[in-house]
Amino acid sequence: MPHTRPPGGPRVRVRRVYEAPAPDDGLRVLVDRLWPRGLSKADAHIDEWPKSLTPSNELRRWYHGTEGEYEEFRRRYEAELAEPAAAEALSALRAKAAEGAVTLLTAAKDPSRSHTEVLLQALDAT
Repeated sequence: MPHTRPPGGPRVRVRRVYEAPAPDDGLRVLVDRLWPRGLSKADAHIDEWPKSLTPSNELRRWYHGTEGEYEEFRRRYEAELAEPAAAEALSALRAKAAEGAVTLLTAAKDPSRSHTEVLLQALDAT
């Protein structure tokens, strides 16, 4: 089931990239650093892929390795999102969400314990 933000804030939701596109998806944004396994570009229906909003390779490897702990991952990813390129991309995505629906797409099996939850909260911040 897609995760959606309450009314009044940016209209952003998270869905797994493997789900079929929905008519109300709006702008479809892939927010994973790596292209999803087994998915063709034609089947993905991706509008944007802002890699500056994705966790760095180093952070991604750390989190998915044996050391990774979610709260520390969250803290490190928030720091990455504050860097200039990511902050600019975040601001642009926030503006697009103010104009219409945006769906963040991820291959994560549990988006609520992934970078997408951190990204949603960053988009909600003003």
